[in-house]
Amino acid sequence: MAQRFGGRYSPDSDVKPGGTPRKTQRLRVDPAGGRVNLMFVPPAVLAATSLVGGAGTLVLGLAGAFVLASGVWLLREGLLAEAEYHERKVARRPAWPRKIFAALLTGVGTAIAAYTSEPGIVAPVLFGAATTALHVAAFGIDPMKNKGMEGIDTFQQDRVARVVDEAEKLLTGMSQAILRAGDRRAEARLADFQDTARHLIRTVEEDPRDLTAARKYLVVYLRGAHDATVKFADLYARNHDDQARNDYLALLDDLDENFAARTAKSLLDDRSDLNVEIDVLRARLSREGVRLDQPTPANTKEDQ
Repeated sequence: MAQRFGGRYSPDSDVKPGGTPRKTQRLRVDPAGGRVNLMFVPPAVLAATSLVGGAGTLVLGLAGAFVLASGVWLLREGLLAEAEYHERKVARRPAWPRKIFAALLTGVGTAIAAYTSEPGIVAPVLFGAATTALHVAAFGIDPMKNKGMEGIDTFQQDRVARVVDEAEKLLTGMSQAILRAGDRRAEARLADFQDTARHLIRTVEEDPRDLTAARKYLVVYLRGAHDATVKFADLYARNHDDQARNDYLALLDDLDENFAARTAKSLLDDRSDLNVEIDVLRARLSREGVRLDQPTPANTKEDQ
């Protein structure tokens, strides 16, 4: 179905005269893009060429194609997990090394493919080892250590992880549901709200102490926003009710402001905690006879 494009100067623009334009949506590059899709070509070629051989060649060829395709699927998942890891300031290493297993599966699949044309042990092993090494050189390995988690309570971090996973599922469900409405303006406004919600999620991940205050937003409010998005998408897909769209956009505006305010309060509390720590440290150093505001000898000579 054709969709009309909108923008700042379009008749249906959601920017009112004199108002503040919506924030520009941040572009995200797909970490598992064309180069990963090209990796599906070898298993497809292997499966096709195995059809012209005998029964043994057919079985080995299909088995090799399956192993190669499994390696590509693991590679895609590993790249997505790695991108998520690098995007966050505080993150745990992936639960299991998908990219390393993808390299091993690619090597095994290549060895099987080599065995179909050159039976033996040495040649398939060499081909498999070379392919594994090239795979690691091209795509690297998984992150092997946690990032930014020094001094963080792991039990509290696990509680945060469960809440974050639920929040991310709700956000993903909202993105899938809004597509049924077929309204670009609603999709763009929802994307803006999701960016604000994810900012709050990252803030809570970096400081798990904010979980108690933010749980209502990440569980209750997001659940309500998800249900409202589903109902709006179903209603608007049937009759294109402009009033329903305006009500839904107003709801997103309210949610966006509330989530942004909660995030700002969390950051303000963090700064207040830092100021308290600095004041305590200054007082302790002062009792020890150390003054932080003492001029250095070089500065004293220059002043004279």
